[in-house]
Amino acid sequence: MRRTNEDTFRAWAISQTLLVGLLGAGLALFVSNPVLRTTWELPEARLVLDTLVALAATLVAALAGVRFSVEGRKLDLALCSGFTVLALGTACFSILPVLGGDDVRPTEAWARLGCRLVGWTLIAYAPWARGRVNARERAMVNALAGFALLVLAIWLFCRWMGPTLPPLLSFTASDAPPWLMSVLAIQAMLSLLAMVGFAYRFWQHGEDLDRWLALASTLALFAELHYVFTPLVSSDYVSEGDFLILLSYGVLLIGVWRAIRSAEFGRAVADERARLAREIHDGLAQYLFAISTHASMLEGGAPPETLIPKLKEATLAAQREARFAVLALSSAGGTAPFDAAIRRYVEFLTADGNLAVDVEIDPGIRLAPDEQIEVFRIVQEGLGNVRKHANATRAEVRIGERNGQRLVVVTDDGQGFDGKGTAAGQGLKNIRARAAAIDGGVEVRSEMGRGTAVEVLLRA
Repeated sequence: MRRTNEDTFRAWAISQTLLVGLLGAGLALFVSNPVLRTTWELPEARLVLDTLVALAATLVAALAGVRFSVEGRKLDLALCSGFTVLALGTACFSILPVLGGDDVRPTEAWARLGCRLVGWTLIAYAPWARGRVNARERAMVNALAGFALLVLAIWLFCRWMGPTLPPLLSFTASDAPPWLMSVLAIQAMLSLLAMVGFAYRFWQHGEDLDRWLALASTLALFAELHYVFTPLVSSDYVSEGDFLILLSYGVLLIGVWRAIRSAEFGRAVADERARLAREIHDGLAQYLFAISTHASMLEGGAPPETLIPKLKEATLAAQREARFAVLALSSAGGTAPFDAAIRRYVEFLTADGNLAVDVEIDPGIRLAPDEQIEVFRIVQEGLGNVRKHANATRAEVRIGERNGQRLVVVTDDGQGFDGKGTAAGQGLKNIRARAAAIDGGVEVRSEMGRGTAVEVLLRA
């Protein structure tokens, strides 16, 4: 790993060790003093906790699903499936049965335990999953449908076994059913496997999501260990393990939300770089080809007085295209402030003196990261159209507000066109597509001989 990744992992490992030590000391105190194994008979609190857990698991599953749709990694599919099973199990077997005022019956209690076992098996498998899935939508639908059917199968099995299932209300490990202790021990082992797996992934790759998942798995591990010593499954009681589980889900929400924001921005940057590669192929590569052709003609004895001016023109154009490419890459990657990137682009565009561009950016305007990328490209596309097609001497870029609405306006004093009789070129199509990507709208006003104005209204 690079030095920065090693330092980050070392700092995380120290904090993780302190957390494990703190939770371990609390568990040791809990085990050595049975009087501290406190449970509270609070049916309303039990219902609230189960509801919060179900909502948190649903949100984590949804965010992992969105991340899977962006990157297609099997890890995210396993996380989405695992937390979907946990959410369904909690909702169907812990919340719905008590809404009418009844207690959780052994059938539902054992079904809930079965869902927790399946869900944590998938979560523990996630850090060891490798590769990506091409057919993402089909894989997501198949996985969610399959595990929903699995939850139904678990309930039907428990219902079929209903008369022989023992009750799960036990305040100590000594009088708990053996099968209950086995399931709780397996869940603790799965949490440990998940913690080790995500810690290993963080050490290997340094991804921010893995550190949060390892932290959440650590909290879940000690929650399961608390359950081992207070093995009750009831709709009336809460224990220390329930609060640790809720805290674990809170940590998960933070980590997955950070990851999905990073993934969305990363996809936008990747798309921009792919588009830039096409632009380099269509622009810079053509100029380099022209330079090579003219140089070959000179070697073949063509008159220098004719070819040298063309060779110089092609060289200057290639230099300008290369500068544009470097600027676009640094701006798309987020390394240049937005307004500075716009002004630098205008400086490069107007360096030859053929076009004058005025830039006015309201210092009070606020643009989201995805808006900054698209607005930069809209301005780039608009000014590129002005330079290539408008035969203009002056253009203006204004980014600000009007009547409480944020807008981007690119105007020029060029030859204009008849909007009714002329089909939109590729440049205007690109501008409309980029505006649509950030929920914006585009209006184009142009008259023959009186220039063109492209106005993009940003989302509210």
